[in-house]
Amino acid sequence: MNNLLEIRNLRITTLRGKSKVLLLDKVDLDIPHKCSFGIVGESGCGKSITANAIMNMLPYPLSISDGDIRYDSRNGEVELLKLDKKAIRAIRGQEISMIFQEPMTSLDPIFTVEMQMYEALAFHHPAMTRQEMRDRALEMLHRVNIPRPEQTLASYPHQLSGGQLQRIMIAIALINDPRLLLADEPTTALDVTIQAQILRLMNDLKEQNDTSIVMITHDLGVIAETCEEVAVFYAGQIVEQANVMELFHHTAHPYTLGLLQAVTSLGGESRMLYTIPGIVPPGGQWSQGCRFADRCARCTERCREAMPALTEISPGHKCRCFLNSEEVEA
Repeated sequence: MNNLLEIRNLRITTLRGKSKVLLLDKVDLDIPHKCSFGIVGESGCGKSITANAIMNMLPYPLSISDGDIRYDSRNGEVELLKLDKKAIRAIRGQEISMIFQEPMTSLDPIFTVEMQMYEALAFHHPAMTRQEMRDRALEMLHRVNIPRPEQTLASYPHQLSGGQLQRIMIAIALINDPRLLLADEPTTALDVTIQAQILRLMNDLKEQNDTSIVMITHDLGVIAETCEEVAVFYAGQIVEQANVMELFHHTAHPYTLGLLQAVTSLGGESRMLYTIPGIVPPGGQWSQGCRFADRCARCTERCREAMPALTEISPGHKCRCFLNSEEVEA
């Protein structure tokens, strides 16, 4: 494999009554080795369920109806979707780890930080002694800049701040030196100072551990600060994908442009926050043509009649819009 992770034709459905409803539609992604890769889009676009599919942790009634997810593990290439429960558990937390969106609900309130960090080690390294696990836990807390790590180990989640809990989640996710880290909104609900520290920390850990990071967020400012490549999701599809600098300086899709305007509008002369009109259509209620058509100021009749294909408009830059290519989705 040329990449650490390759996703092909991924489709995810859910049950609505007795009918299957499509939530993620033909997603292809390549995550290179030692790369920070951003996935950006509004809530409901399919970002988090893509990460959960990689971890093989889709909750019922969601299911994968088609696709392949190939991973370049330490023991060779594996197809993640074809592994049995025992095999995927051996990879989950060891080679691929995930930082969840809400640390207060991801950590168990009835166990100390120490016990929860030990659990991550004991499952994959049953021969480790108690002292070795304690030493490793303290080392990770030091690396994520937790003050008074010995005291923190003995603490319960409710005794710690949101910033501390997020750092602990990062420490647990990295405690087994994974090759791939999935970070789902890792700075949500944190103040600006703590957010900047967390983002710097993740960049530093990527360099130290040779880890690839998939950063899932709705904030293009976070993407600009941390990522090298970015895919923009809308209504279960990738609508634009490029190198971060290319995406910011040569934005091609009207949806991506709207996201950028929302970030930069407060710095303009009007000081008014820009918002994209309308909302993301729910799964199963997508239009026949371009799914962004109802919210797009540059929509034409062709946009409503046919689905534009995701095409390469310049080297490494893909876009799904008739403004850039006449190609129609097969």
